[in-house]
Amino acid sequence: MEFVQQLINGISLGSIYALIALGYTMVYGIVKLINFAHGDVFMVGAFVGFYSITVLELSFFPALILTMAVCSLFGVLIERIAYKPLRNATRIAALITAIGVSLLIEYSVIYVRGAQTEAYPDNVLPKETINLFGVNVSSQSLFILGISVALMVILQFIVHKTKIGKAMRAVSHDADAARLMGINVNNTISATFAIGSALAGAAGVIFGIYYTKIEPLMGIIPGLKAFVAAVLGGIGIIPGAMVGGLLLGIIEALVSALGYSLWRDGVAFIVLILILIFLPSGLFGKNMREKV
Repeated sequence: MEFVQQLINGISLGSIYALIALGYTMVYGIVKLINFAHGDVFMVGAFVGFYSITVLELSFFPALILTMAVCSLFGVLIERIAYKPLRNATRIAALITAIGVSLLIEYSVIYVRGAQTEAYPDNVLPKETINLFGVNVSSQSLFILGISVALMVILQFIVHKTKIGKAMRAVSHDADAARLMGINVNNTISATFAIGSALAGAAGVIFGIYYTKIEPLMGIIPGLKAFVAAVLGGIGIIPGAMVGGLLLGIIEALVSALGYSLWRDGVAFIVLILILIFLPSGLFGKNMREKV
């Protein structure tokens, strides 16, 4: 029974990683950029959600929608100011810029509001213990899992059934050919950043409710773990990011359950090393030849 409870905890945590990993994988799939500032968009989302609930006194769903809207605009702003001028630059220039943007966001937040932690209120979501087939499960865990799955389903619908989704897939496949077909590549890239950042913002709110404590440097470790999840599933592949996030969450929960909680953060990077050695294209990726 303890195993089942840890499995549910792992899936709840993994769904948070999956939401963040989707932003990494979408951006990489289209512009071949690892957006290391993405973990900090997640952190900004956690704070926007916190202030929406405590200062604006919004309930959970309005706060979630407001956070996603703010983070999507923030993501577009980052793309337009920091990454668009480097569209044709070397990959290393874009990567260094991403790290610089990440540090700028973190220390701007510290400058504006200080480095102290905040605690989400306890009553945002109902905290009840539900007995499922003899296993005590937190209603909060089930609620978080349900929201995460719903957001992932909506993303799949957008990517496969809408005009912007078709444009994103076309640009991902061949940006030059998409441009010749009349697709506005710049707007499509901005839309990708907007959607990925909105999901990271939602993950920030969910994380805050689940773990209570938030602080300006909170995006570093979950951001890196979500990157590991994206690599695990196959970077650039949306279903891979979802599966990678869930798997990583389950692995972490099981490591904690076995009494090795101090290794929780380390195990993600052990997974990354093993994946890069034995399955460099990830679980869902295909080996592609690349001209250098």
